[in-house]
Amino acid sequence: MMINTVLADILDRGAAATESQHLLAALADHGVHIPVQANGSVLFLRNSEDGSPVLPGYVSEACCAERLPQAAGAVHCDPLRLLDISQQTGVGVLALHSAANWARVPLPLLSETLRERGQQAGGQQLKLTWSTQPVAVALRNALARRIREFPAVRTVWVSQARRTDTGFEHLMLHMAVDEPLPSASAHRLTELLLGEEVVLGEGSPQVGMLALNTTLHAGTLAELERMGLDTVRSDPATGRVEVVSREFDAPRR
Repeated sequence: MMINTVLADILDRGAAATESQHLLAALADHGVHIPVQANGSVLFLRNSEDGSPVLPGYVSEACCAERLPQAAGAVHCDPLRLLDISQQTGVGVLALHSAANWARVPLPLLSETLRERGQQAGGQQLKLTWSTQPVAVALRNALARRIREFPAVRTVWVSQARRTDTGFEHLMLHMAVDEPLPSASAHRLTELLLGEEVVLGEGSPQVGMLALNTTLHAGTLAELERMGLDTVRSDPATGRVEVVSREFDAPRR
């Protein structure tokens, strides 16, 4: 289960105001879970003071289920996705929740934090490389078996991701989707992979996911295509799945 433990600790201790920079860094590094409705759209809350909409964020999916039971589920969003949601909806305030506490964060502060840390366009500055890490290989193979179950997910790239500012490394799944963001299909596929297909042990790397819309993020998707990463591509019209990897002499179909 993905949980932003650093953010949870700050919120639980009621230290959001006194440790605001650490809170923003934890949000920038690890993101939060955003509640969604049954149709996959974001479930917003209302500011109790003036009735304006706020974007709720939770440190884990379990925290969302406990604090907001009316939500149909929760999707993990990184800073890029949070700022995309804010730009598309005009909602500028994020209400962060942990099991014991909550704090209100203006989203422009997150954008400012990313700029100050040398990150690009609201997203983390990551160096992506091909990986032979056993979990990465297992994810690729599991995707080849299960991607057909999610027609909106067209392509997934599996990579080793390294933060250029901190050196922090983890595995990353970039998913190209033919549906509005945040993508419920990408979230459910990630849940399936990490809940049924790939067992993460104590020493396993963290796994992050970023859904990208095939129309809105065509430029980013083209860059991913050129990186030589393990790639799993699905064609719902024909039912064919293509796996491209340096491990194979040629693409496997």
